[in-house]
Amino acid sequence: MVSRTVAAIAALALNSAPTLQAAAEERGDEGLSEVVVTAPSWKSARGGTVLNSEELAPARATTSDSAALLRGLPGVSLYGAGGVSSLPAIRGLGDDRLRIKVDGMELVSACGNHMNPPLSYIDPTAVENIEVLAGIAPVSEGGDSIGGTILVNSTEPEFAAGADQVIGRGELGSFYRSNGDATGANLFVTLANDTLSLRYNGAYATANNYKAGDDFKAAGPAAPGRGSLAADEVGSTYYETQNHKLGLALQRENHLVDLLLGYQHIPDQGFPNQRMDMLDNTSTQVVLRHRAEFGWGSVQTRLFSEETKHKMNFGEDKQYFYGDAPGMPMKTKGRNNGVAVNADYRLSDSDVLRAGAEIQLYQLDDWWPASGTGMMMAPDTFWNIRDGQRDRYATFAEWQANWTPQWMTVAGVRYESVRMDTDDVQGYSPMYQADATAFNAQDHSINDDNVDASFQARYTPSAEWTWEFGLARKSRSPNLYERYTWSTVGMAMRMVNLAGDGNGYVGNLDLKPETADTVSVSMDWHDPEQQRWRLSVSPYLTYVDNYIDAALCTTMMCNTSNELPGFRYLRFDNAKARLYGVDVAASRRLGGTGALGDFALRAVVNYVNGENRDSNDNLYNIMPLNTAITLEHVRDAWSNTLEWQWVGDKDDTSEVRNEVPTSDYALLNLRSSYTWRGSLRLDLAVENALDRGYSLPLGGAYTGQGQTMSPGGVPWGVTVPGMGRSVNVGLSYSF
Repeated sequence: MVSRTVAAIAALALNSAPTLQAAAEERGDEGLSEVVVTAPSWKSARGGTVLNSEELAPARATTSDSAALLRGLPGVSLYGAGGVSSLPAIRGLGDDRLRIKVDGMELVSACGNHMNPPLSYIDPTAVENIEVLAGIAPVSEGGDSIGGTILVNSTEPEFAAGADQVIGRGELGSFYRSNGDATGANLFVTLANDTLSLRYNGAYATANNYKAGDDFKAAGPAAPGRGSLAADEVGSTYYETQNHKLGLALQRENHLVDLLLGYQHIPDQGFPNQRMDMLDNTSTQVVLRHRAEFGWGSVQTRLFSEETKHKMNFGEDKQYFYGDAPGMPMKTKGRNNGVAVNADYRLSDSDVLRAGAEIQLYQLDDWWPASGTGMMMAPDTFWNIRDGQRDRYATFAEWQANWTPQWMTVAGVRYESVRMDTDDVQGYSPMYQADATAFNAQDHSINDDNVDASFQARYTPSAEWTWEFGLARKSRSPNLYERYTWSTVGMAMRMVNLAGDGNGYVGNLDLKPETADTVSVSMDWHDPEQQRWRLSVSPYLTYVDNYIDAALCTTMMCNTSNELPGFRYLRFDNAKARLYGVDVAASRRLGGTGALGDFALRAVVNYVNGENRDSNDNLYNIMPLNTAITLEHVRDAWSNTLEWQWVGDKDDTSEVRNEVPTSDYALLNLRSSYTWRGSLRLDLAVENALDRGYSLPLGGAYTGQGQTMSPGGVPWGVTVPGMGRSVNVGLSYSF
């Protein structure tokens, strides 16, 4: 199946139809390249895929989830979660296995269900550009990760050209999406002279539960607190969020100082694949950046500080009263401080030496206040993680050499010391005492010494060919939840779930850091001008020692509830793993006429296979074979897109997690945009135009409604339904 699909894409890319550029030349059009938006920003200088502001603009009208901006990129998939909190995966490795930076901050999810992942801290309308380094990232951009790097940046500061000039501009936007009655608005303004620049980004979005596609019923018990949901309504998919960023930059000679202040408040967000919902999430962020350019190179210094306060309980679709206990309040507080200094030194006209040092200090408290009077959740506070610490100290060196016009290499080494610790814990009552006593009796201080190395080479034998080769050894230490969660009481275990699979988890003090060895090759075949057609094929292979997977919990308290079928109680455990796959991407400009406009075709195919080599089980949340084919049309200020997505059967499931298979499906999406006089932009889209009903392959277990305190309260075997048809409208005005 893969080979047939690749062959079809190759035939598409090499089709001899007139090119868009050639058609323009025949018509005598000038400036056509200024309006053509069909050509993707395929590769950055370091091998990453870049999305710029123009390419991101159409997607902003269809989502309030910044991770969703990555849809359609080779090798990228999304784990299902809340409406603004999905988690990206690159080539089968996601969540904490990726290094994700937002405006230079290495954010950490402060939640036992990872409800506040890094990309949830920025609104899509504030994203200026994204770079995705898949699989093998240079050591200068990837530490404490094995799956790749995602770099997200908001709007850069602007300055006037002369001392007597002042520039000011802005954008005001809003949207409406019919499925879930989602609405929102955003504002961007900037004011600057030649030395001082001020900018502001603000956004608000809210949505009700969405509805599944035609004939797909969101099975599950009615939510007793609010009456029955509609048959096709997917519970716990509502959200409300607001984000603000204020930037002040100073430019003088060869120096730039940029201060960025951020504030986020999410008062409500449901999670259809978790037993809890987010009832409040408040984050404050401070980033101070300094960049200096010299004759010999450049130096960048970055300091950041971020604090998150997070609350969970049962949302309105999961209301449940256990005896006289009104819900189960859970709170976390995360504090994240860091500094990084990087320098680029030009050894010669063709060689650059990069070196740097980074420090990240992270603290986490996770506690559950007593609720009611019973022993299950009273009379004491339950400390899931108490004064948890995860500090990273890193240094790296990297050499980029341009040997000839055809050969370029990047080689680097990185060392990281990861120091982790936590204080003693306690449960609600004596029924938790045995686990707490056993945990407290152990030494919690753990130090990991991790060494990364990467080598990348680019060979350009002709104007039509580019080859890229990569080898890397990358490491990741466990997160605080994987190492330090301690209770094997079933109710407490179900509150720790990083995977969205409905199961319960307990940590493991004996976990070792993951170490991944990756080899990848990329063949890029294109026309000499790199404007008409392109075909990229990228196979890869990764072996992981001490991959953090799951094993059956064998303690007396949780072993009796691991029968099949049903939800399970699991323990984080190390294993050997193997992942391999291929990403294929192609584009072809089809040409056009002055009356009809210009056409182009683009396609992406992704395949990944993941296996636990110790148990011969499949790894969890591996995206099945999928493809997207897009027909694009541009005529003056009007652009249109017709997209067909197909996802295959997901039958290679994780047995230890009782992962539920999903069937294949195909979706049709229609998008159109028009820009009037360069300032007023209208975006229209019909997502899932045929209103197909389907299950999300990476959506996890559906726990979005009903009684969630006990395994019997949520039916096992129900997957999270995908969204049905939605008509989306976005309007923005630039001034």
